[in-house]
Amino acid sequence: MCGRYATTVDPSLLAVELDALDETDAKEELLPQEAGPNYNVAPTNKVLTVVSRHDRDHKDDEPQRRIRRMRWGLVPHWTKPDAPGVPAKGKPLFNARADKAATTPSFRDALKYKRCLVPMDGWYEWLTEPGAGGKAVKTPFFMTPKDGSRIYMAGLWSVWRDPHADNVSPLLSCTILTTDAIGDLARIHDRMPLIMPQGNWDSWLDPDHPAPAGLLESPDEDIVAQLELRQVSERVNSVRNNAPDLVDRVQPGQIDVGEQISLL
Repeated sequence: MCGRYATTVDPSLLAVELDALDETDAKEELLPQEAGPNYNVAPTNKVLTVVSRHDRDHKDDEPQRRIRRMRWGLVPHWTKPDAPGVPAKGKPLFNARADKAATTPSFRDALKYKRCLVPMDGWYEWLTEPGAGGKAVKTPFFMTPKDGSRIYMAGLWSVWRDPHADNVSPLLSCTILTTDAIGDLARIHDRMPLIMPQGNWDSWLDPDHPAPAGLLESPDEDIVAQLELRQVSERVNSVRNNAPDLVDRVQPGQIDVGEQISLL
């Protein structure tokens, strides 16, 4: 699964790199970590996504890549409002199984024509092992490209509108697809986010055609082999911690300065 990740790219830079339109709103109200580098992205945070859509006024034109911010935790378009302009609360749908998305009511509509990419520097996962007294010990790892590049995860997105509140802006939200973990990743967790290779981006983002079934399968092992599985500080366990050193490597048994302070 993927329940935390790190991302440091600026939307304007991402737009230039991907030849995309930057449709993020500079005036949008954001949390401090959402407005800049976020080393501890958590569900319900607003995150950057890449979509491909036709121009609203020129639907016959070729679709264009666009950078948009969305709530991480998909809200299906049929969700009932809990208050004017506010969708009913429920468990955040931040992950979706790739092998079941086509038949799951919350995701099947989005899988057809609302697919996205979620850029990140890497994601966190916890290795669970038995500890003293039978208590489980969870060790955090950061999975990131060895060459320092960015990775893009396959995602789905949705637009939620309150049918009774016309003056409220629609809510854009997304989820990250997951598959069975492969290679060394399987030693840490049995699930992994679905990495989408650049050669498949156009097919995945195509707003006019369903995605080829093969794109929903686990990535090739050579893609996973390019990742570093880096043990990191347990401070990442708390979403209140958000700093560049969260992605730094720690050696097994090592306690970093931040953890020493918290133990005093």
